[in-house]
Amino acid sequence: MKPQVLETLSYGMYAIGVQDGTRTNACIVNTVMQVTRAAPSVPPLVALSMSQDNFSCECIEKTGVFTISVLSRETPATVIGALGFLSGRGTDKLQNIRHKVLQEGVPVIKENTCCWFLCKVQGVLPAGRQKLFVAEIVAGSDEAKGVPMTYHYYRKTLGGAAPKNAPGYLPQPRDSLDGNSGEAFVCSVCGYVYRDPNFGFEELPEDWKCPICKMPKKAFVRKR
Repeated sequence: MKPQVLETLSYGMYAIGVQDGTRTNACIVNTVMQVTRAAPSVPPLVALSMSQDNFSCECIEKTGVFTISVLSRETPATVIGALGFLSGRGTDKLQNIRHKVLQEGVPVIKENTCCWFLCKVQGVLPAGRQKLFVAEIVAGSDEAKGVPMTYHYYRKTLGGAAPKNAPGYLPQPRDSLDGNSGEAFVCSVCGYVYRDPNFGFEELPEDWKCPICKMPKKAFVRKR
């Protein structure tokens, strides 16, 4: 089986809010699913898969709580770039992102998201380089707004990339990056690849920005 076939699996796009006891943090994932339905007096359970190398994973293991903010198609691409491709270990990733902090100390993203959930961890299962958290939803939005962003929409419509720690990461073949021009330029922040055989990167205006994370042209490096 070719790994590319896995791209047919359906995913959503979510911001996971955490805190390490002293400060808040958040990251982007596409690996959240509901595993049990809600019943009278019984909250639903969800599963979250996350790389054990992620700072957010450490935070969840430490505190046992996290939030899920469901991204909509209107969520700015800068949110995905800031939360998905930078480490929170030494960076305040929420500094320029609208959010609120719940009483439990974890953040909820407010950048045109559909809804949010507060989750309490009930169990942790190691899965290779990932950890699978099973958690109950203890609070959340009363209603959802907008159209949820899917991973397919993010990849195919927005042209977004996945970080190397993500379960769905696939290195792209060199020939698919270079197109017919023999050149490709990659955003050093979010991994977006500019490829247009009919319009070279050097021809782009100086005020051109990455369509995903809105970083300036100077943030791009030549793909080698």
